[in-house]
Amino acid sequence: MKYLTLKALSCLILLQINTQAVATPDYQAVIDSDQRGKCFYGYVARKTGDHTSAIRIFEDCIARWQDGYSYIGLAQIYETGVGVQKDLAYANTLLRTAAELEGGYASLAKYNYALNLFEGKGVEANPDLAWQWMRLSAEDGFTPALEYLKLKGAP
Repeated sequence: MKYLTLKALSCLILLQINTQAVATPDYQAVIDSDQRGKCFYGYVARKTGDHTSAIRIFEDCIARWQDGYSYIGLAQIYETGVGVQKDLAYANTLLRTAAELEGGYASLAKYNYALNLFEGKGVEANPDLAWQWMRLSAEDGFTPALEYLKLKGAP
């Protein structure tokens, strides 16, 4: 019984060591990569607290590919103000730009931009424009937008 307990404990220790190694990679290595898959590293860098790398990755992905995912990720950073000075107006500019893109994450950007327009979060409240963006997101089939329209009884 002791053997199994020690073996299980050893496995847990090794798992923890390996998890820590994976959880703290060097994102600097992917910042200048020309591989589009690096855009998702921006999300992981942000989640692990490396906001400087996340910003640089997102900005590069936006410059190279007008990547909608990166616009949204960068908008979230400026919306929360974690790692940068909070800038809701800039966050909305990024969301609006992503919302105007085709495919990808545009429906998510439309939805979030609409919510900000409803709430006047970083932008002047504009319910008419907010409904337009929410409908566009719903037309894309974005489930939260469809549910929002159903719940609120869109005009």
